[in-house]
Formats: sequence, structure tokens, C-alpha cells
Amino acid sequence: MQVLVTVRAAAAQTGLTEKAIRRKIESGVWLATVEFSRAPNGQIFIDLQAVARWQRGLRRF
Repeated sequence: MQVLVTVRAAAAQTGLTEKAIRRKIESGVWLATVEFSRAPNGQIFIDLQAVARWQRGLRRF
């Protein structure tokens, strides 16, 4: 089950800043449909489970 949250909520739960999260998305460190998704209106949602795997070096596709 995916746990999708806003960038602000992800920052509060991961210890990363909102700016750091956006940089990871813009630079391609986090992948679309893996660590984040965009809603039809362009809003970004973060998959907390995927981020937790990324933080542990266990990214799964």
C-alpha cells in the first residue's frame, strides 16, 4: 500500500527540508512513479515507503 503525502508532510516525517525534497525530484535522484507522483493539477505527492527504502539504499522498482 502506498502512503502518498504532500511535500510539506514528507519533510516533517523524513527529516529532509521541502527544498531538499524538491531538489531530489528536479535533479532526478527521486524517480517519478517510484518516490513521487504528480497529480493532474501538478501537485507533487511523495511515497513515504519508497523514500524509506531509498534512505536505506534498498530502492525497488
